[in-house]
Amino acid sequence: MIPIQITIRDLQGSEALEDNIRSKAEKLTQFYQQILSCHVVVESTQKHKHQGKLYSARIDLDVPGKELVVCNKEDEDVYIAVRDAFDAIKRQLGDYAHIRRGDVKSHDNNAAQEKNSEDFN
Repeated sequence: MIPIQITIRDLQGSEALEDNIRSKAEKLTQFYQQILSCHVVVESTQKHKHQGKLYSARIDLDVPGKELVVCNKEDEDVYIAVRDAFDAIKRQLGDYAHIRRGDVKSHDNNAAQEKNSEDFN
C-alpha cells in the first residue's frame, strides 16, 4: 500500500471523491511496484463563478530517482478531472517502468558521433 495524501481545496470534499482517488492511486502499483508516495490535489480553479466551474487535479508521484508530475487536468466534472490526471500519470509511470527495466534502448552518443565522422571522411 502506497502512502497517499489527498488535498481538496475550494470545494466540498466527499468520502466518495476520496475513495475514488484512493482506488485509482492503488491501481498505479500494477504499472510500477516501487512507488514511494502519491500526493493528489483537487481544487476549484474559478472561485467566483456559479455556473461552469472548472475543477483541477494535480498528482505528484515519487518513485526511486524521480518525481512524476501531472498538473492542470481540468474539467467541469471533478471526477473526470481526476480520471484524466490518473490516466496521464499512468502513461508517465509506464514509460518510467520500461526505462527502469531496460526495455527501452538508450542511444550511445559516442557511437553516433563516430558514425557521422566516418560518413564525412
